[in-house]
Amino acid sequence: METKKTMPGTRERGRAIRRFILERVDSNRQSIAHLTATHFGISRQAVNKHLHRLVREGLLTAEGTTRKRHYALAVLREESISVPLTSTTAEDLVWREKIAPLLSDLPQRAKDIWQYGFTEMLNNAIDHSSGTSVHVNIERTALSVKMNVRDNGEGIFRKIQRELNLLDERHSVLELAKGKLTTDPDHHTGEGIFFTSRMFDEFSIRSGEVFFSHQNPINEDWILETSPLSGTGVFLTLSNNTERTTKEVFDEFASGGDYGFSKTVVPVGLVRYGDEALISRSQAKRLLTRFERFRTVILDFEGVEQIGQGFADEVFRVFARAHPDIELVSINENTQVRAMIERINNAT
Repeated sequence: METKKTMPGTRERGRAIRRFILERVDSNRQSIAHLTATHFGISRQAVNKHLHRLVREGLLTAEGTTRKRHYALAVLREESISVPLTSTTAEDLVWREKIAPLLSDLPQRAKDIWQYGFTEMLNNAIDHSSGTSVHVNIERTALSVKMNVRDNGEGIFRKIQRELNLLDERHSVLELAKGKLTTDPDHHTGEGIFFTSRMFDEFSIRSGEVFFSHQNPINEDWILETSPLSGTGVFLTLSNNTERTTKEVFDEFASGGDYGFSKTVVPVGLVRYGDEALISRSQAKRLLTRFERFRTVILDFEGVEQIGQGFADEVFRVFARAHPDIELVSINENTQVRAMIERINNAT
């Protein structure tokens, strides 16, 4: 009896279908079968075979009856680790002994990003949190790894507010987003959080009543008020097959022969409280704080509907004239914002 063989093209198509399912199932839990069938032009029965296989392999979970079945990515492994914060705690040893073994089968570029991000976040907790312990939770699926690093210290936004004499904890988020922020300049450059936020698919910090999130590759930033949380929680998510590398991220924000951290991207919308308009010079001055530490500042106006004449004048005329060696670049501005910037530039 002749054995039926599966053609290479068929195997590749099957892998593509299952990959499609895994990548979209969490946002389409009940409609994933219909979505997949439509995308590939195949029957629901064919899709169901792939869904059943992924469930058998432990990559998906399924709940409910046939008509109302929900699928979700299965958690393949979950680990929790507690790290005491003492004078002898070393972030590289914690990584090597406790974290790296859990991620040893990941591609090298993903492991490099995890090593950088975890050690930077733990080092921040060791040196700045004034806490006594850090709790690390790691959750793995077929697509990604999620990590929560939480200390029981003062809270990052409250500490920055206190050390820099800021009016509000939310001002701390804006300063963090700029980069090169440290309350201990003798021992830290203030680059760790900035670069970590650019390496991971999702980077979030929750502390006090403030939640800050940065998402890649769309470079979307947002800030929310939440219920109070003691200490600081940092949430990191990265695709197991990320195309990003640590070198690419460092190079993106470096210029000149010294490869120093000379360029930053500042989400202008973080200056606002809620939906208030950006019209005043005081708002602009808050935005401009520490710009002199960079050679190039990219102002991202995503989500900013309009800016006032005073705000624009302070940034694009007053500051620009006083700092001719700093390049200001605006991106993602709408028609109204662009018109105001051009008006100021044409008047100089």
